[in-house]
Amino acid sequence: MFQNRAEALALALPAAVFATAVFLLPVAILLSEGFRAGDAWTMSAYNGFFSETLNRTVFLRSFRLAIEVTAVSAVIGYAAAFAIVNLPTNGKGRMIGLVTLPLMISPVARTYAWIVILGRTGIVNQAITGLGFSADPLRLLFTETAVFIGLLQLFLPLMILSLISALENMPRDAIPAARVLGANWFQVFWKVVLPLTREGLVIGGTLVFTGSLTAYITPAILGGSKVLMLETLMYQQVSVANDFVSASVIAFILIVMSFAANILLKRLATARNRR
Repeated sequence: MFQNRAEALALALPAAVFATAVFLLPVAILLSEGFRAGDAWTMSAYNGFFSETLNRTVFLRSFRLAIEVTAVSAVIGYAAAFAIVNLPTNGKGRMIGLVTLPLMISPVARTYAWIVILGRTGIVNQAITGLGFSADPLRLLFTETAVFIGLLQLFLPLMILSLISALENMPRDAIPAARVLGANWFQVFWKVVLPLTREGLVIGGTLVFTGSLTAYITPAILGGSKVLMLETLMYQQVSVANDFVSASVIAFILIVMSFAANILLKRLATARNRR
């Protein structure tokens, strides 16, 4: 396409300069605040952050919820993807459209819908009290359960779409061949389907994990101040405490955890494929 490598680099240069000026440079300046104390470079901001019980609790809660959402979305995603892939062409297109539809709706609207569902007078509490399971409405909002449900509903389509793409690229005769050779359904999934769809799982898992870890609107609305996550804590540090050093520490932690999740998923997929 290009006469030489210099032409390609020249065409890519404006985009690279723009991305560096408006994204990489500001992020680098923000992250450097957590490593600076005057003119010296130090880790004291990170030591101070993890020395506080509240910060450790928020960090562990965010990490745990992100893992739980990713694991549950993988289980549901494989079941949904299998069902969709095996549908006729017309039905497959309609189901993929239904899976994609929530992504076209604002996360704010989708999250506020859960307030109507999980509120004291919501559908869930009306069903619980109507069936006699509880005399009084349960407190479902501003709990970790509410945040988990909101994040799962928010990012599950990304996992399903990633797995649908991976399953469609899998050889059609792989599963029948494994069944003919005597493998049960668990062995088929573990030894055939999982290795062949590992790329889709890595992509979907990375998207869901990083999305759950860095989401702000859903934890802020469904968790409030009672269920703080790293993103909501960072917002408080900037808007309330005006503490940009702590915000820089949280931002660096989020970036490192996101990259680490992607690398770990790739390593696990590679190791599983070798075995």
